[in-house]
Amino acid sequence: MFRRIASTVPAQASRAMAAAVRPSIAPSFRAAAPAISAERYVHPSLTVVSESMVNDPPSTHWQPCIQSLSNTQLTCAVLLDHYSKPRNVGSMQKGDTDVGTGLVGAPACGDVMKLQIRVDPNDNTISEVKFKTFGCGSAIASSSYLTELVKGMTLEQAGRIKNTEIAKELCLPPVKLHCSMLAEDAIKSAISNYYTKNPNARKTDLGGTSAPLPKVEVETVSASA
Repeated sequence: MFRRIASTVPAQASRAMAAAVRPSIAPSFRAAAPAISAERYVHPSLTVVSESMVNDPPSTHWQPCIQSLSNTQLTCAVLLDHYSKPRNVGSMQKGDTDVGTGLVGAPACGDVMKLQIRVDPNDNTISEVKFKTFGCGSAIASSSYLTELVKGMTLEQAGRIKNTEIAKELCLPPVKLHCSMLAEDAIKSAISNYYTKNPNARKTDLGGTSAPLPKVEVETVSASA
């Protein structure tokens, strides 16, 4: 009997000691996100900031990035809007004489953009724009924004669009500037293709932009296409 008691007491004592020295683990918690100042919430094109703008910013203001890695990473609401709801997606008959097609790509990232414009020969203005883009969200947003920007412009005005204007409006980060360059190349390529089909049309100066005029290959399309 004494042997049995002696054998059980150390076990009970060890369990009591383990319970006594077992550290307590505090419940995990996440620190609250730091407040974002009004200056960082505002789109660069705006100069007047009110409290209502910060609390309920309109679509042209800065908003926190949906997939941000930190609370300090912000993206423009215009970019998110054009990415989630792209405008003027589609294509036209490339064989039509009043349609100019631009097909450009960025080998570095694999983005491919096709932009088509329909030109009114009476006043040389762009009456319709369509695009199809295979690429990242910034490339899609750049394409969508460009279609709204050039619609109604003359070929002269559209040919002078700079990629820096697109990047500024969409708040593109430096690593995504090539997407705005791709959009600029696309509109210039479409204009050049239109002039290839219409050699007697009034020429447009495509200078003044940051990207060189891309080479355009015109496909021969049968009348049945």
